[in-house]
Amino acid sequence: MGRIFWLLCATLLLSACSSPPQSSDDQDDNLVNGKDVRGFEHMISALSHNVNEIWGREALFAGKFDYVKYTDEYKSRAHIDFSSGHIMIETVSGLDPKSHLRRAIIETLLTPDDPAEVDLYSDREILPGGEPFLYGQVLDNNGQPIRFDWRAERYADYLLSTAMKKRTLGIRNIFYVDIPMVANHEDKRGYKYASIIRDASRKYGVAESLIYAVIKTESSFNPYAVSHANAYGLMQVIPATAGRDVYVRVKGKSGQPTRDDLFNPAYNIDVGTAYLHLLQTVYLVDIADPRSRRYAVISAYNGGAGGVLNTFSRDRKAAPGMINRLSPEAVYQVLTEQHPKAEARRYLYKVDQAEKGFKRAVPSRAG
Repeated sequence: MGRIFWLLCATLLLSACSSPPQSSDDQDDNLVNGKDVRGFEHMISALSHNVNEIWGREALFAGKFDYVKYTDEYKSRAHIDFSSGHIMIETVSGLDPKSHLRRAIIETLLTPDDPAEVDLYSDREILPGGEPFLYGQVLDNNGQPIRFDWRAERYADYLLSTAMKKRTLGIRNIFYVDIPMVANHEDKRGYKYASIIRDASRKYGVAESLIYAVIKTESSFNPYAVSHANAYGLMQVIPATAGRDVYVRVKGKSGQPTRDDLFNPAYNIDVGTAYLHLLQTVYLVDIADPRSRRYAVISAYNGGAGGVLNTFSRDRKAAPGMINRLSPEAVYQVLTEQHPKAEARRYLYKVDQAEKGFKRAVPSRAG
């Protein structure tokens, strides 16, 4: 849940990291590049200070499955919990809180679909433009999707008159509304990226169903997703590891993608899929059986190719041969039961289950 103050985990990253995508054996041994962690901590330090000044123990920050945006001098905020399908909009403003809450509701409902237009690390106002990100994922009191100002304003007034609640935070009052999302909100988000995923699948030879499954598992199709490991966007790409690897080995250029690059859904999916392609065709290419290689690729996207190989042998060069002597079912069992990282063990199970669902809906075009 987003109410866990995950920012505190940043201080532990150098000793306990969150298994971001990896790009080489060296990076497998150091899952979070030290420079990235320090840069991320610096970027959010001011946000943390400002938020804690006002919200204290109830401080919230954006995560993989949680959109959290502060406005109004950090006195108002919106929290979209993609796991539970609820939107909590709150204000601690002591001066005309109803008016402040109304503005926050309208801004949230009209938040643009382009993450580049929203600064999660400040209290900068959100300016509406184009189709809202939440269009179709929230219906008003008349059962209609919200696209224009007048409908957002009318729904805000309805919520304030029928659903506004109050609780206390120390000596302050928090006024809030809880807005349910539609039952299939995840599907609504996923449909937006169908053509992008199809193009990436054809370009890199990665099955559409696998791309969908990775995105579902990594971010629940939240293009604003961030993590304390400095991973961004739909496929949770880390710029200096998987991002840099794709730049050098696939795109043939130096450097790495920026945070803004990775908040662009099309760019993020391209880089994330390119990294899956690298795992399939370079780092794990010596695994002969397609199913065994698929299990290894999924596990490696979370815990690194080196983590996969080390699970089978301390000698990484010998590991593919050991894997090739096992059935795909045995490879799956080893990776889900014996991988040294619990998160990687769970990750393979989650993506595998998700991909089975997407395979029924998406014809496979690639291995």
